[in-house]
Amino acid sequence: MNPVLLKDPLVGPDIVVQDGLIGESAVPGAEVVDVSGCVITPGLVNAHHHLLQSAFRTLPGTRAVPMADWLTVMAAAYRESAVDPELDRAAAAVGLAESLLCGVTTVADHHLTWPPGVDPVDLALATADAAHQLGARLCFVRGTAGDDPDAAADSVRDIHRAFGGFDPDMLQLAVGPSGVHADGPETFAALAEVARDLGLLRRTQANEQVDVAVAAGRYGRRPLDLLDDWGWLEPGVTVAHLCEITADELAAVAEAGVTVTHAPGCDVPMGWGVAPVADLLCRGVTVGLGTSGGGSNDGGHLLADARLAVQVSGLTGSPVSASDALAMATSGSAVGLGRPGLGTLAPGTPADLCVWDMGDVADAGVHDHAAGLLWASPGRRPRDVMVAGRWVVRDGVLLTADSRDLARTLNTMIKERTA
Repeated sequence: MNPVLLKDPLVGPDIVVQDGLIGESAVPGAEVVDVSGCVITPGLVNAHHHLLQSAFRTLPGTRAVPMADWLTVMAAAYRESAVDPELDRAAAAVGLAESLLCGVTTVADHHLTWPPGVDPVDLALATADAAHQLGARLCFVRGTAGDDPDAAADSVRDIHRAFGGFDPDMLQLAVGPSGVHADGPETFAALAEVARDLGLLRRTQANEQVDVAVAAGRYGRRPLDLLDDWGWLEPGVTVAHLCEITADELAAVAEAGVTVTHAPGCDVPMGWGVAPVADLLCRGVTVGLGTSGGGSNDGGHLLADARLAVQVSGLTGSPVSASDALAMATSGSAVGLGRPGLGTLAPGTPADLCVWDMGDVADAGVHDHAAGLLWASPGRRPRDVMVAGRWVVRDGVLLTADSRDLARTLNTMIKERTA
């Protein structure tokens, strides 16, 4: 892997890449990449995605409906399409390719669909293989949604063994019940035990619309109360969504030491509300950013969701700055994944980075280029993307696969299965 020198960026010093890491000083003979007129950021880290849902975007019946109805429509689509490793791999490849093209170098995939008769290991390996081919970092979250607790825990052990052949810097495993609406205390306990045994992080969701309703109807409680009772409000746990939590719940989250994932691109169009991000940050809570999946957000464009996070934060009475949102999309998400070396450009850390061209008309007149990265040019994509010192996108083109071929493969597969 040849050393690289990114020279003369618009903001900040030259950046040196050597042996897959950010270097401290220029290296003789390095490839010089002209990044004048550009801003360089760490690679973005999507802390909450559902890659399978890349095959199920904009389904009729999934827009502006109660979440219970949304879940029914999505479940029917999974059955009709006969989800299996082939479809899972095609959907994951599309979602990961889209992510890389949008500057996302690490994706946490909360996988929740485990059809009867399909080996969970095969589904997990399909996603892992797609990430390996495309050169993206992946955190595969073995999720549950009404699964048998013991079978789910056993499959975590099986997946952990199967992942042993991959580079642990590029692939990690976590566990994650969907939420108290779908899984009971037995499942949370079983996954907590296997996570402790294998040294895995835990992730779940709380305060989605159906989550609040089911917790109240089934337990007479609030979701975060239940997570606390079930041992899932403690360090090593990340909780996604957290829409419209109360002041007492906010204090409990801050005291518990959990990390949080904000997902405004899902929460706002689904009508769930807006998490009090600024208040969480003020309390010292580490907040990351996620897109959620294609069934609700329909896009894996994390920078666009960082922009949305800034825009909708005004509705909470506590605005989030562009720098806060960018930190959430990089270092905040990375810390939640137990990877503090990602989401930064500090010397000695993995060379995951994005080069953003800010020299065209969309950025003319911008006075603060770091803020303009979010505020100006909605839908902005990076010019170049590097993962572990390897270019995966140059001049806006994916180098590790033909993105149009990936799209055709998935679209053909869906059409054939639903004809």
